[in-house]
Amino acid sequence: MVKGLLRSLGRNTARAPVVKQSVKVRSVPVSVDGLAGVGFGTAVIGDFPAGNILFLGAVAYLQFRGPTSANLVDTWEGDYSIGTAPTADASLAGAEVDVVPSTALAAATAELSPRTRGTQADGAKAGQVFDNTDGSLELNLNLLVDDAHIDANDVVITADGDVLLSYVVLGDD
Repeated sequence: MVKGLLRSLGRNTARAPVVKQSVKVRSVPVSVDGLAGVGFGTAVIGDFPAGNILFLGAVAYLQFRGPTSANLVDTWEGDYSIGTAPTADASLAGAEVDVVPSTALAAATAELSPRTRGTQADGAKAGQVFDNTDGSLELNLNLLVDDAHIDANDVVITADGDVLLSYVVLGDD
């Protein structure tokens, strides 16, 4: 066998200190309740490994497609976020926005939103430690639809795109 760098790299069993994770969001259904007021819904798109997670940052590129129904306006608008908690109401705050903050979606065309970039531009969450020592921490895609643009519950909007994460696992219990 040839000796040198390739052989050394092949025998390395150490984990890389910085994890770069790519979450593929492919046809993920988000059931949105919007019969009264702003529509809201959430879907789990991934998770973190067990341990204390030092969050470094994330960038999301997402696009949403409506069901082409009368319950959703063709030019609907809204917001999305990614957080360690699912949204349970018509606002996005706290752990619902601790990975990617609330990001405005421009008007859709024929119920298809433009591909929209979301990120912590100000770095406000970089350096935060998520306690995932029990292994239950999830990545939740949270979606809001503006009040006048939805008029029913259980409207399924499909998400597609990519979420790129960077973090360090600091150890476990």
